[in-house]
Amino acid sequence: MADSAAAVDEVIAVFEQAAELQRANPLRRGSTVWIGPDAADEVLVSTDLHGHRGNYDAILRHADLEAHPRRHLVMQEVCHGGPTYGDGGCKSHRMLEDVARLVVRYPGRVHFLLSNHELAEVIDYPIMKSRRMLNVVFRMGLVNAYGCAADKVRQAAIAFIRESPLGIRIGNDVFVTHSLPERLDLEPFDAEVFDRPLRPSDLLEGGPAFRVVWGRDFRPENAAEFAKAVGAKVLLHGHEPCCEGFRTPNTQQIILDCCGQTAYGVLVPTSGPVTQAGLLKSLVRIG
Repeated sequence: MADSAAAVDEVIAVFEQAAELQRANPLRRGSTVWIGPDAADEVLVSTDLHGHRGNYDAILRHADLEAHPRRHLVMQEVCHGGPTYGDGGCKSHRMLEDVARLVVRYPGRVHFLLSNHELAEVIDYPIMKSRRMLNVVFRMGLVNAYGCAADKVRQAAIAFIRESPLGIRIGNDVFVTHSLPERLDLEPFDAEVFDRPLRPSDLLEGGPAFRVVWGRDFRPENAAEFAKAVGAKVLLHGHEPCCEGFRTPNTQQIILDCCGQTAYGVLVPTSGPVTQAGLLKSLVRIG
């Protein structure tokens, strides 16, 4: 049975308010959020959830934002996965709604980072997994929840996703993106995309934002070029499945995975020198 008209109005209003808060975040410069010691003491960075409600709840417990007013939280990639409705429709839209509510509840402290699965919803880019078209089952889930109002809710959700930052700089040394472009040591990349608002063309296949969230080139040479382009010493990413919950494919990157039985986030300080080795000591077991 579809949610009531009042529930439809509530979730649309939440998405609209969350979109405006992300767009108007005073820490935002272009498509990047800059979190320094003036704004926070530390940032809990989490990655791919894909509808995993248990790990989502665990992240919130570890973040404990009520008890730590000087702590921020980064979340990303909650869509496409987890429980389903009876017809196979994906319930992960509920988690996206909950993230929007967090953005509203903790304005300027919860940051929803642009990821490839959410971008796929924005630009209708098809993703197939386990012989299921994830975009289709996501829309089926919205129809289960909202009936004939499903498209109105989806458009509000897309407007929220569009206002997500592409990058998050923490202190002087750490740069967080969902992933990184491929072949940066061999092909040009427009790193100025982080310094300006995102354009529609940035999101399309081959555009700089698309390249950032879809790349899987973890060679040391590629990581070094990206770190140089964004002026960072340590790169934090999601996107790549990690059975052990995290990976260090080279001396500059840490890849986190929050959607498995073993899952990790990391607590990043905003002041002082930060190294890869230091962050590995600050890993937080989520699942």
